[in-house]
Amino acid sequence: MDYERFFADKIAELKAEGRYRVFADLERKAGRFPEALSHQGEGVKDVTVWCSNDYLGNGQNPAVLAAMRDGMDKCGAGAGGTRNISGTNHYHVLLERELADLHGTETALLFTSGYVANITTLATLGAMMPGCILYSDALNHNSMIEGIRHSRTDKRIFKHNDPADLERLLAADDPDLPKMVIFESVYSMDGDIAPIEEIVEVSERYNAMTFIDEVHAVGMYGPRGAGVAERDGVMDRLTVIQGTLAKGFGVVGGYIAGSSNLIDFVRSYGQGFIFTTALPPAIAAGALTSVRLMKGEQGVKLRERHQERAQTLMTKLLDAGIPVMPSVSHIVPIMVGDPVLCKQASDELMAKHDIYVQPINYPTVARGTERLRFTPTPMHSDEDIDKLVDALQSVWENLSLKRAA
Repeated sequence: MDYERFFADKIAELKAEGRYRVFADLERKAGRFPEALSHQGEGVKDVTVWCSNDYLGNGQNPAVLAAMRDGMDKCGAGAGGTRNISGTNHYHVLLERELADLHGTETALLFTSGYVANITTLATLGAMMPGCILYSDALNHNSMIEGIRHSRTDKRIFKHNDPADLERLLAADDPDLPKMVIFESVYSMDGDIAPIEEIVEVSERYNAMTFIDEVHAVGMYGPRGAGVAERDGVMDRLTVIQGTLAKGFGVVGGYIAGSSNLIDFVRSYGQGFIFTTALPPAIAAGALTSVRLMKGEQGVKLRERHQERAQTLMTKLLDAGIPVMPSVSHIVPIMVGDPVLCKQASDELMAKHDIYVQPINYPTVARGTERLRFTPTPMHSDEDIDKLVDALQSVWENLSLKRAA
C-alpha cells in the first residue's frame, strides 16, 4: 500500500467537499480580549475574535492570571505524575472541593479535559454495570458518543430534547436492568437548551441514572454559575454533572460531580483518569480562583452582561435580515447551508473586515446545515457589534447568501 498517497487522497477529499479545516494562527492579547493578533502568511494584523469559547473572558481575568503565577511560583510547572503517583497537588484537592460545593454534591473529580471526563466516565459506568443500557440524546457531543461506544454496552438514541421519545424507549426495556440517560444542557451548535426537569422526571419514573453535560453552561447560568440545572432548580436530582474549566471558567480541564461512591468508583476504575498525568498545579490554581469568582458578585454581573450582549447581537442581526437560527442561549448561530460558501464567508470576514469566526461544517453539524457560530462575550462593545453586523451585510451581498424571511 502507498501510505503517503492514501493520506494525501483522504485530505484531498476533504478539500474537494469544502470542509478541510484551516487553523487561524492567533495571538491573544492579555487584558484586551476579544482582540488578538492574526499571523496570516507573512503579515500580522489586529482582529476581533467572535467565536471564542472563553465565554466570559476569564482567560484574561487579572485575578486568575495572578493565581496561576502564584501557583507556578509555589509548585513549579507540572504536576509530576498521575494523580496516583505523586501527581495529586493540594490545588487539585481544593479545586475538587470547590466544584463539589458549586454543584451541591458530595465530591468531584478532575480530568485533563471535558472530553476525557465524558469518555472515561461513560465508558467506565456503562462497561462495568452488568446489563447497563445507555440512552443518548441524538445531538450529544462526540465525546459522549465515544464514551458510549467504548462502554460496549447496549444503547438507545432518543430524539433531540424529546422526553416523550425517551420514555417510549425506557418503557420498552427490562425494568430490572441498570439504565443511564445522557444529555447536554446547552447544545453548542444550535444554542438550544434541554428540558432538564422533564428528562429527569422521566428518568426517575424508570429508575434510570442521569448524566448531564454542562460544559457550555457552567460559569454562565444559575445564581452561582453552576449551570442550567442550577438555574432550573433541579441540580440535586441529577446523578452525574459533568463540566469543563476551559469555557466559562477560562482555563483548561474537565470534571464530574456526584455522590462519593460514584466518584470513587470512577476514580478507581476509570482508565482515562488513572493513566493520565494530572493537570499542572498552576492550572488548578487559576481554575480555583475563577470558580470562586464566578460564584460571587463578579460572576453575577458578568452573566447579566453576557446575556444582554447575546440578545443585542441577535436582535441587530435579525433586523438586518441575517438568518440567525433560533437560540435561547448565549450562542448565536447563523445559517449558511453550504460548506464552500461558509468557508468563503469566514475568509472574507477575516480578510476584509478583520473579524474572525470559524466556519462550522460536517461532521460537527449535519450536511446542509453549515453555519457561522458567534459567541458574544461581556467584553464585546456596541461598536464591535455594529461593525460585525455591517460586515455580515457586506459578505451576504457579495456572496449572494440567503437572507432571513
